[in-house]
Amino acid sequence: MMALLIVGVGDCRVSRYPGDVLVTHTLGSCIGVALYDPKARVAGLLHFMLPNSSLNFDTASRRPFLFADTGIPLLLQSSRQLGAQGSRLIVMVAGGAQMLDFNGTFNIGHRNQIAMRKVFCKVGVVVSKEEIGGMSSRTMKIDVDCGRVQLSTSGGPEHEMLANSKTIGASDVH
Repeated sequence: MMALLIVGVGDCRVSRYPGDVLVTHTLGSCIGVALYDPKARVAGLLHFMLPNSSLNFDTASRRPFLFADTGIPLLLQSSRQLGAQGSRLIVMVAGGAQMLDFNGTFNIGHRNQIAMRKVFCKVGVVVSKEEIGGMSSRTMKIDVDCGRVQLSTSGGPEHEMLANSKTIGASDVH
């Protein structure tokens, strides 16, 4: 029996139950981080909103998944507690768009991308696939049974993210 587990903004879920599908919606400037260990069959999904917990330590202590620098390490820790190993992780990320900031004044999506990359570099985890940037909101799902990650952009059709290539948004092309 399939269970659809919703991951809200500033939230994270980790599962090893084959019937579970983790899903997060409205990844605009936020970033979704999906991970999967194919041997342990552990999947996790994080939806972080802001790059750095130093923006608000009080909020970070209450809601650490809101921030890249506190949320990503907790996602990795939670997956390890269920048997995942960092060397086997397949990590896919999506989001980081430029939403409602047409002049690039705040660049939250881009700042989130940079913070995410710094955290993964620091902990020695390689991102297998990313679909980031652009100007559209995304929905991301991961199937715990097989690790398949599906993505849709602004209500468009779903497509599978494959772990062997990088896709960037139009705003990332220089």
